[in-house]
Amino acid sequence: MKPVVIRNVRIGEGIPKICVPITGTKKEEILCEAETVCHSPADIAEWRADWYEDVFEGVRIDELLKEIRGILGDMPLLFTFRTLKEGGKREAGLNEYMKLNRSALLSGCVDLIDVELFTGDEAVTELICEAHRRNVRVIVSSHDFKKTPRKEELIRRLCKMQELKGDICKLAVMPENKKDVLTLLAATEEMMREHADRPVITMSMAADGVLSRLCGELTGSAVTFGQTGRASAPGQIEAGKLRAVLDILHEGMNSYMDSQMRTDN
Repeated sequence: MKPVVIRNVRIGEGIPKICVPITGTKKEEILCEAETVCHSPADIAEWRADWYEDVFEGVRIDELLKEIRGILGDMPLLFTFRTLKEGGKREAGLNEYMKLNRSALLSGCVDLIDVELFTGDEAVTELICEAHRRNVRVIVSSHDFKKTPRKEELIRRLCKMQELKGDICKLAVMPENKKDVLTLLAATEEMMREHADRPVITMSMAADGVLSRLCGELTGSAVTFGQTGRASAPGQIEAGKLRAVLDILHEGMNSYMDSQMRTDN
């Protein structure tokens, strides 16, 4: 599997990359958060446009994206409008949803967009094609804030995202118990071992799911979402603490493998 390389950030290789959301509701708040994310341990910034009070004002979106881009410098920027049914702050009809994502693509300011799988195959394919024409990568995503489907369904969704030619496949689910977290981890490992030819992002949300945000290097999840202020989903960890834990786990895994190689030799 080849990593997805965006502004020298190699997604799908080494330590899971940290993505931090910008969740301000007003312009000034958004720009302040962008500054904070830029100076945090984050590898990627995500603008959660569904939080923005003027999100359906096209001119303001374009202007704000340019300002965010200027603040972030060379940090990759992910544009996301999360719909209400998948845990977002507001709903958008299909035409509005498509228009918002096209505006982000036309701005020339974003490196990635998030497209929800259940928008429909035709719409997802259309946005992927438009994004690729502009050298923008696409995360195809599915979020279930009520439950964790069976392992077979989780793998089926990830495979569907891959078939639609999303560059990265993302799945977030809500655990009803600790066993659900293990189901998500098992589905991720099996997807990476048997099916994936591109990076995958998975997470189990809320308190029980915190482990899934830490162990991506073991299971194969390429990105984990942290926060520097307001979380965009339950269970996100402060970015500095998240970086420290990821580094400790990486060091421990590498130390063990090195010791095994010396023993074998």
